[in-house]
Amino acid sequence: VRLVESGGGLVQAGGSLRLSCVASGMPFSVNTMGWYRQAPGKQREWVAHFTSRGDTGYANSVKGRFTITRDNTKNAVYLEMNSLKPEDTAVYYCSLDISGIPTYWGQGTQVTVSS
Repeated sequence: VRLVESGGGLVQAGGSLRLSCVASGMPFSVNTMGWYRQAPGKQREWVAHFTSRGDTGYANSVKGRFTITRDNTKNAVYLEMNSLKPEDTAVYYCSLDISGIPTYWGQGTQVTVSS
């Protein structure tokens, strides 16, 4: 299984970025896909998920600003991030869950929000 993220970068506060994650190596549509992030000196934290049934969930810190979508025809999951804040600065990882547990991870993509 391979997950490849892209779309990170440097953006000013208030700006937007769209992260992408493409999966290969196992059936995609039957699994929950998630986004996590890890800031320097902090633990990795859950950001959002999109289940195989079409349900989404968001951390309170990003609710209303971030939107997760998926395209099963492309084996891809996306994270649209708007109204970015400096505290959103982190390495963002996508995950593929097995039985509700994030099992496979991408290599991460850096998001830096300047004030």
